Amino acid sequence: MNALHPSTPIPPAKISDPRPHAIVIGAGFGGLAAAIRLGARGYRVTVLERGEQPGGRARVIRQDGFTFDAGPTIITAPFLLEDLWRLAGRKFADDITLHSISPFYRIHFPDGAVFDCASDPEFMREQVRKLAPGDVAGYENFVALSEQIYKIGFEQLAHKPFGSFTDMLRILPHLVKLSGYRSVAGLVNSHIRDKRLRIALSFHPLLVGGNPLNTSAIYCLILYLERKSGVHFPVGGTGALVTGMVDLIRGQGGMLRTGATVSKILVENGAATGVELATGEAMHAHIVVSNACTGHTYKNLLADQKRRRWTDKKIARAKFSMGLFVWYFGTSSQWADVPHHSILLGPRHDELLRDIFDRKILAGDFSLYLHRPTATDPALAPDGCDGFYVLSPVPNLLGNINWSEKAEFYRAAIERSLNDTVLPGLTGSIVTSKIVTPEDFGSDFLSLHGAGFGMDPRLLQSAWFRPHNRSEEVKNLFLVGAGTHPGAGVPGVLSSARVLDEVVPHAQAFAR
Repeated sequence: MNALHPSTPIPPAKISDPRPHAIVIGAGFGGLAAAIRLGARGYRVTVLERGEQPGGRARVIRQDGFTFDAGPTIITAPFLLEDLWRLAGRKFADDITLHSISPFYRIHFPDGAVFDCASDPEFMREQVRKLAPGDVAGYENFVALSEQIYKIGFEQLAHKPFGSFTDMLRILPHLVKLSGYRSVAGLVNSHIRDKRLRIALSFHPLLVGGNPLNTSAIYCLILYLERKSGVHFPVGGTGALVTGMVDLIRGQGGMLRTGATVSKILVENGAATGVELATGEAMHAHIVVSNACTGHTYKNLLADQKRRRWTDKKIARAKFSMGLFVWYFGTSSQWADVPHHSILLGPRHDELLRDIFDRKILAGDFSLYLHRPTATDPALAPDGCDGFYVLSPVPNLLGNINWSEKAEFYRAAIERSLNDTVLPGLTGSIVTSKIVTPEDFGSDFLSLHGAGFGMDPRLLQSAWFRPHNRSEEVKNLFLVGAGTHPGAGVPGVLSSARVLDEVVPHAQAFAR
């Protein structure tokens, strides 16, 4: 692979390049995928990233010899990545090595029970038999329904635009048939009686910023997506995917500028004509694609534009996803029996979710996602060491939590919990540490309310109800990323870029 360090800028395209110009705001997975697709369709692309390296939430933290993926750690639907490489005239397998992870994750219940999740149907039936023998038939029925939801919700609709209410009406029969009007937890609970198994089959909306208690049951498709395509991790971490995608853009003659904060989208006669940077520099383009937080895009980058739908009042009424508390740490010891992905459930479930999403208070208990990438790629840590990150869903900044006061207290509580459960001996072996709170999501990514995944993926904020991929406010402005259709998660943001193929004019439409 012709590797490109994530912080290395792409050489600018030749000034004489006659192709129509597209500007992409933000170099997250959605923005990078959009740039590759636009490059394949004949555009000269400039990606503007306010951080010092591309990746957005998928940036890389290098500290004391450890490499930490800052954000996404679970890769499903690798065919979406393979498609990007194909569009750029390359072969994915030549540049990226993916390892299949099994089990996908290990769930630890507070009563000491353990539940492993994997793709093998018989293995999963046995896991269900051991945990909840009376729910095997209900589990089978739920998986069959998850497959139906996947075939409609993902295979047919995830890459299709919802630009008119007619598009929404078209899927209403499917929503009704597949119980999309119900919540994920509600649909799972209608098939499963054991409380622990209910949680194991309904937690998936948290992976995309949603509360299982009110996220549309359409998101049950995630369970079948994992079973069908597997869970993977790239050698070098997910940062290797960012590097590979940047390399594809360079090969197409595109350009990436880091440290470039967009302060305004320029509009003339109702159409986007470029952007203005915080430095005052104006850059002109035929189309603009925003991978920034959709709330920030409309509220701040189009602040001086009259908006018909996404007004400041509507954005203020919108529901945003939870915040994230993430602790990255490296150790001088290793825990060989800890798998790549673990979920450690606290003593409460529904009430904890209500504390996070509704009451927006920082509870004294927590549930955790523990990522141990060195279980798959030991090179991400020095010899004999382990690298981790542990994530706790917390209220977003509407909860008015003073993280400068609470962060270390909260981290220490998590350390004690890990030390007492899956990482005995942790205290005393930590050699490097870094904390990220919702305040960092607000300052680093300009994420409204410090939300980890943009707008909450509840039913009335999904599909047509979500900010559209083709802006309803400004011509030649398009949206990708977690805040637009189909939503958050790596498959979601990659699919949002795929929607552009349906709504962005071919470059020939702007040819001189």
